[in-house]
Amino acid sequence: MKMIYLFRSILFSIGQISSLLLFSTIGLLLWPFSSRVRYQFMRGWSVFCVFWLKWTCGVSYEVHGAENIDQTQAGIIFARHESAWETFALQKFFPRQSFVLKKELLKIPFFGWGLAMLSPIAIDRNAGMRSLKQVLNEGVERLNKGVWVLIFPEGTRMPAGELGKINSGGAMLAIKSKATVYLVAHNSGEYWPKNSFIKTPGKIKVYISKPIDVTNMSVAQLNELTKEWFVRNMN
Repeated sequence: MKMIYLFRSILFSIGQISSLLLFSTIGLLLWPFSSRVRYQFMRGWSVFCVFWLKWTCGVSYEVHGAENIDQTQAGIIFARHESAWETFALQKFFPRQSFVLKKELLKIPFFGWGLAMLSPIAIDRNAGMRSLKQVLNEGVERLNKGVWVLIFPEGTRMPAGELGKINSGGAMLAIKSKATVYLVAHNSGEYWPKNSFIKTPGKIKVYISKPIDVTNMSVAQLNELTKEWFVRNMN
């Protein structure tokens, strides 16, 4: 059985990498166009990867709470980070969004070029307060333009069912911008574990919270609410 999973994972990687080369190469020709056009094109690669993962590795998904999303107003997404799957799939569930990510990813050939076309908030994790100010300033700018902001508040991928420390940057952005917050929990790490090449078949369950009004909340209160909601829903 393990050999079958390995073969299917190799097949997925072949399709993922070859399609990335195609999308990134064509995408470079779209630099003269608006960021919205570039995003919609590169989003196609993410949609393909989710489809290709299901077809090759048998990893499907079901979403609970999609009806909670207000498509008319940009908000902030606080999502659990267990694998690469959610970086693709969340682009299917929410409107146009900007990621908060480490700037080193933009240096990866083809992959980084594709990321750059999504207008991410690329930070230096070692820059401390400077990175925090960048997230706050660029986050508010994106939201004012109608672009959602995706943040992984744990800061790094965590094993399935294990909650990391909730960092304050996302909550500070929410309080500053007064934007609506949505919490997203899932169990993608059960089928695409952290640092694992092999994917195993199964159905990822995604839970999206009701919109959270942060108007009368503090950073500490929002972080505690996020922690409690993740603990209730990630298992």
